[in-house]
Amino acid sequence: MTSTHQKQIALVTGGGSGIGEATARLLASRGATVVICGRRAEPLEAVAASIRTDGGQVETLVLDVSDEAQMTQGIQGIVARHGQIDLVVNNAMAYSWGAIEDTTTEAWRSNFLTTVDGTFWACREAGRHMKARGKGAIVNVSSICGIFGMPWMAGYSAAKAAVLNFTKAVAAEWGPAGVRCNAVIPGVVDTPATAGMLQDEKSRKNTEKLIPLRRVASAHEVATLIAFLGSDDASYITGACIPVDGGRSAELYTVLEG
Repeated sequence: MTSTHQKQIALVTGGGSGIGEATARLLASRGATVVICGRRAEPLEAVAASIRTDGGQVETLVLDVSDEAQMTQGIQGIVARHGQIDLVVNNAMAYSWGAIEDTTTEAWRSNFLTTVDGTFWACREAGRHMKARGKGAIVNVSSICGIFGMPWMAGYSAAKAAVLNFTKAVAAEWGPAGVRCNAVIPGVVDTPATAGMLQDEKSRKNTEKLIPLRRVASAHEVATLIAFLGSDDASYITGACIPVDGGRSAELYTVLEG
């Protein structure tokens, strides 16, 4: 079978773990040259070493997505080395936790720096190159918190909601230039970020009861949707914001058995 990602140059932010790692592995297995970025070199190098062992092409890029200059220069470097950038997966995120009345302005804004500003900077810089070539794909990773309010995570919820509307704006503005932009909306995914809420069997079971499929997602299950949206198989899909949440967002209320 011919890979739908053959010869693609793909950037995955937050590629050292979780959904980013799973996406990088999948894209590399399908023939893309993947650049994974994050703030810490160690997890990036561990993922890269594993991908190379499996025969994939991967590069690591240590940078802070919440820093405009680093994000912009990082993408410029990719284009300088490869002459192109075909796919950007904006997966990096940060969040603060706490009651609204106790949230400082600094904590509130911290939710937006990586999730919203970083996504904007990556889109802006990569989009310039994509538009010039007349093609390209962007996949932004939002969250079910972006369509439903989450207590004690108001800043994160607001930031992930902003990603969804920004995705639609990019799709509308850049569609005529051949650049597609879509978003995925994960529910509960088994990643390091959710380790706290899935810390024991009781916690996991209580969480699973709220999901129609009665289980949490693997990072790979989210990655498959990201890979599809970033491929030519999705050539007529843009501006879509697609849940991958086991049916959680389809349900008005949860019916518990027993």
